[in-house]
Amino acid sequence: MASKELKQLTREDVAQHNKNGDLWVIIDAKVYDLSRFKDLHPGGAAVLLDDEVAGQDATEAFYGLHRHEVLLRPQYARLQVGVIQGEQSSLVSREVGQVSRVPYAEPTWLADGYYSPYFKDSHKRLQKAIREFVDEVIYPDAQLREEDGKRPSLDVIHKMADLNIHAMRMGPGKHLKGLKLMGGIVTPEEFDYFHELVVTQELARIGARGYGDGLQAGAVIGLPPVLNFGSPEVKARVVPEVLQGKKFISLAVSEAFAGSDVMGLQTTATKTEDGQHWIINGTKKWITNGAFSDYFTVGCKTEDGFTVILVERSEGVDTKSIKTSYSPAAGTAYITFDNVKVPVGNTLGAEGSGIFVMLSNFNHERWVMCCGSARSQRAIVEECLKWISQRKAFGKPLSSQAVIRSKVAAMIARVESVQSWLENITYQMCNMSYKEQSAKLAGQIALLKMYATQSAQETAKDAVQIFGGRGITRTGMGRFVEHYHRTIAFDALLGGAEDVLGDLGVRQAMRSMPKNARL
Repeated sequence: MASKELKQLTREDVAQHNKNGDLWVIIDAKVYDLSRFKDLHPGGAAVLLDDEVAGQDATEAFYGLHRHEVLLRPQYARLQVGVIQGEQSSLVSREVGQVSRVPYAEPTWLADGYYSPYFKDSHKRLQKAIREFVDEVIYPDAQLREEDGKRPSLDVIHKMADLNIHAMRMGPGKHLKGLKLMGGIVTPEEFDYFHELVVTQELARIGARGYGDGLQAGAVIGLPPVLNFGSPEVKARVVPEVLQGKKFISLAVSEAFAGSDVMGLQTTATKTEDGQHWIINGTKKWITNGAFSDYFTVGCKTEDGFTVILVERSEGVDTKSIKTSYSPAAGTAYITFDNVKVPVGNTLGAEGSGIFVMLSNFNHERWVMCCGSARSQRAIVEECLKWISQRKAFGKPLSSQAVIRSKVAAMIARVESVQSWLENITYQMCNMSYKEQSAKLAGQIALLKMYATQSAQETAKDAVQIFGGRGITRTGMGRFVEHYHRTIAFDALLGGAEDVLGDLGVRQAMRSMPKNARL
């Protein structure tokens, strides 16, 4: 269908249409006929019939109340009847896949005119491709599913699989061998933790926390134990299914009786008389993706101690959705294991070595959370910078108030420090063996996650103050701020509560203290 031809109009032409039944307005050099729409306007017709709006340039009034995306919706875009002759749009709008020009809206390595010792051309190519994919494919689905609570669309999952995005989210390793990553933009041999950081941070931009966890977050933390400790037979069967988006997996460790206290778990696994199977009984709680998972990486108490076992959804496995602060799209579940029979061959690692399996998994899990936290905070910084530039109070932009600038300054300082620490740790990961990472980085990653989520909560609180009532409204200008503030506690708890992680970091530091160190 051919697009309608827009009239070239003058401001004088528009000024003639300023009454009930014949109502035009100008928004950013575009002319909209609101004659029929005025009675449907959520704020009432009187707002549009105001002398400073009807027949006038309502750009400032519009952007004081609405997000730009409103104008892009088909039902509103069709109201445009013309453009102002000789004038161009003066607003900076970001096209699909583009880097934002708002200061501090992007990490320094992406900002024009800045440099980084860590990111190479392959990282930049991957970032551009991932962002285009996220903007075009994932973001629209995320906004719909976050609201209706349905799991991420399988079509999106499969498109991600076609580009091997699920595989890249597992980090560098043998599982990438022979795969064509993002259409060949980066090779499996050169893929490193900075490439994974890029993927994780681009996915975090969607601003839909429940959906983001529903988008295979269970695999990010549930599949690595299979990759690293599963038998060749188990890996050959399970890994391709999950990476291709055909089956789903989740990490099932937390219980109502034991959260951060992994050794206090009460789910049991006992062997059958012939020693060929485990019989598993117990419950798990707050399991991300558990509601729709086909596999569960389960922490169990066995005769030899703590053991991790891969359990397939089968008779005796029951999952129930849990209502939380974010969308049911995450598939958060309460799981019951009632005499579930599992082959002993599904044991991940040696019997009784589950704590080693989990600890080796925690580093990567927490690092991934730091990547997402840093990028989500930056999105809020961008929201606030845009808002204080366009919102007027007492006749001046919010940015003219020192108290507002002080809050934004603190936000910027926090997010830049989190990102810098994150990049330093990522560089160490790229140059250390897995064993070295466990010995040297567990404390650093734990401290970074504690700092990142504490910073995030401060930023969420300040953003609500800057947006005022809009910051607690689930639609409109402050909807991303409201969502961020409502869901930020997830980051502070998942992967270990802040206090527990801080203590872990200090305890690891104390073990490395020289015995002869004195003031």
